[in-house]
Amino acid sequence: MATKEELIQELSDAVISCKKDAVLAAVEKAKQIMEPAEIIEKGLAAGMNQVGVLFERGKLFLPHVMMAADAMTAGVKVLEAELPAGTETKKLGVIVNGTVEGDVHDIGKSIVSTMLQSAGFEVHDIGRDVPIKNFVRKAKEVDANMIGLSALMTTTLPGQREVIELLKEEGLREKIKVMVGGAPATQAWADKIGADCYAENASEAVAKAKELLL
Repeated sequence: MATKEELIQELSDAVISCKKDAVLAAVEKAKQIMEPAEIIEKGLAAGMNQVGVLFERGKLFLPHVMMAADAMTAGVKVLEAELPAGTETKKLGVIVNGTVEGDVHDIGKSIVSTMLQSAGFEVHDIGRDVPIKNFVRKAKEVDANMIGLSALMTTTLPGQREVIELLKEEGLREKIKVMVGGAPATQAWADKIGADCYAENASEAVAKAKELLL
């Protein structure tokens, strides 16, 4: 029988391999001696974090990240079905994430959503080309602690500022943190528009979200 440490390593490696069948097989083995929440947190999420690191170092590419995310999600689904009723892994916070209006870029934002979810946040990814008011409406609906705003074009950057302005108008700015990102965004831009933080990549987004919300 494999030790818990070996099973955790196997779960992590299976996610990094991007193979759904390997993840499902590792989950089945781990279930014999580990609790579902522990399998998710110490095995699957740890593997997904490593995928993010490898992606940023140029060792893995976007298709790998998306496949790893799919594989991890399949493993989590199996485990969620077995969690006792009313048991949920503790959420670190609620985040609404999307790409601002006029911008159809999706992949970077999706990776950030996946990494935040893997880290234990409840993430509502509302897609790309999202009208400004929809960010605020969704944040109110799900009682979000943070809004993540992605913009991949200089022409759509102002949308990030507009969401912050709308939050102020609605009296929600004190309650909801704002994270900005995307190729043309910078720390100087975040400071200028009054965002709470700027994240250059998915790993940084997770670290900053934890910093602000925990």
